[in-house]
Amino acid sequence: MINKIGQIMLYVNDQDKAIRFWTKKVGFSIIAEETTHGMRWIEIAPSKDSETSIILHDKKGIAKMSPELNLGTPSLMFSTGNLDKLYTDLTNQGVTTGKIVEMPTGRVFNFADSEHNYFAVMEASK
Repeated sequence: MINKIGQIMLYVNDQDKAIRFWTKKVGFSIIAEETTHGMRWIEIAPSKDSETSIILHDKKGIAKMSPELNLGTPSLMFSTGNLDKLYTDLTNQGVTTGKIVEMPTGRVFNFADSEHNYFAVMEASK
């Protein structure tokens, strides 16, 4: 039986640019970085003890190795205890952000990474 989400695969065009975005602008940490059989992957997460991490894979390399895979960007919803601060921090870093909106489940905004993929952030319950 599955009991948690361990890793999310994020296929990117430029791994170094993606690393800079997620670590410098969003504040994630690099958990691991490996090159195996000519394929490089980088594991990132909000913190070293996060239960779920994101693996940054080279989109072109994965397409060659497994052309049947869907390489589209997953729709991810992150959470934060301080939505206003995160919104301000990302905006000040030059990250494209949408407006903060009120949803039935709480306040949410979206942001785009360096490859113009959009992700959402929801304010965690207090």
